[in-house]
Amino acid sequence: MEFRYTAQDGESERLDRFISSKLAEMSRARIQALIRDGHITLNGSSTKPGRLLVNGDFISIIIPDPVPSEAKPENIPLEILHEDDHIIVINKPHGLVVHPAAGNPDGTLVNALLHHCKSLSGIGGVERPGIVHRLDKDTSGCMVAAKTDVAHHGLCESFAKHKVTKVYLAIVEGCPPSPSGRIENNIARNPHDRQKMAVVMPPLGKSAITEYSVNSPRGDASLVECRIFTGRTHQIRVHMKSLGTPILGDPIYARPAKQKVTAPRLMLHAWKLGFNHPVHGEALLFKNEPPPEFNPWLE
Repeated sequence: MEFRYTAQDGESERLDRFISSKLAEMSRARIQALIRDGHITLNGSSTKPGRLLVNGDFISIIIPDPVPSEAKPENIPLEILHEDDHIIVINKPHGLVVHPAAGNPDGTLVNALLHHCKSLSGIGGVERPGIVHRLDKDTSGCMVAAKTDVAHHGLCESFAKHKVTKVYLAIVEGCPPSPSGRIENNIARNPHDRQKMAVVMPPLGKSAITEYSVNSPRGDASLVECRIFTGRTHQIRVHMKSLGTPILGDPIYARPAKQKVTAPRLMLHAWKLGFNHPVHGEALLFKNEPPPEFNPWLE
C-alpha cells in the first residue's frame, strides 16, 4: 500500500504528526517505526520522525504487508468477560505471559487469542497480534485486545490520551502512611538493575500518576485500591514501594521470604477496566472480582 503527500503552506509540523493526521488508523509509534526503517521518505531520502516540514516537501509512504506472527494458536482456556466483532475482554490469570518473548515462546495470551479468535488486528506491523496494553505475568485481571485494525487504533488512542479507567487492587506490606493520596513522579529503567524500574528526577523518565486509597488497613498487610492515569512498566509496584509498603509476594521490589505475611503470588489484580468502545462509542466498564487469595482482606 502506498500514499503520497505534498506539504502545503501552514503545514510546518513534525513529519510523524503530519502523517498521523492523514492516516488516522495508524498509531504514532507505528509511523515512527516506518520512518526509521525507511518505508517513509521525505523528498526521496530517508529522514527522522521529528523532521519539521516546509512548504513543498514531498512525502512518500509505503506500508509493507504485516509480517507473519511467529506465535502459533494454542488451545488455552480463556475467561471471557466480553466479546464482539471488534474487541475481546478477558480475565488474565496470574502466571500467564501476555506476549511471546525470549524464555516464553509459547503458552501465552497471544497464543490463546490466536486459537480463540478468527482474526486479530495487524496494525502494529505483525500479523494478528491484537495486544494494545499489557499486564505483568504475575498480575491478574481485566485486559482488552483488538480483533480489528480500527479497534486497535481506537484503543491505542484512548490509552495514549489517558481516557481509560484502570483500577487495581493490591495487598501491600504494612499500611501506607496516609489513608489516601496521589503519587506523581517520573519512572525510568533502573540504571543498576535492568529488570527493575525506579523513580527518577525529571527530565529523566516519564510521568507516572497513581491515586490510592486504603480500604482494609491492618498492621501486617493492607488492601489498597489504586487508580492509575498512566501506564508505565511496574508503575503500581514501584509507587507502593516508594511509600515503604511494597506489594506482598513481589519478587522484584520486595523480599517475599522476609515479609511478615506469606503470599502465594504477586498480590496485584486489575479490578476494573473502562473505556469507550473504539468503534461504536458506548461507554463500557468491566469489573472482575479478585481471586480467592485476596479474600482475607475483602470486606
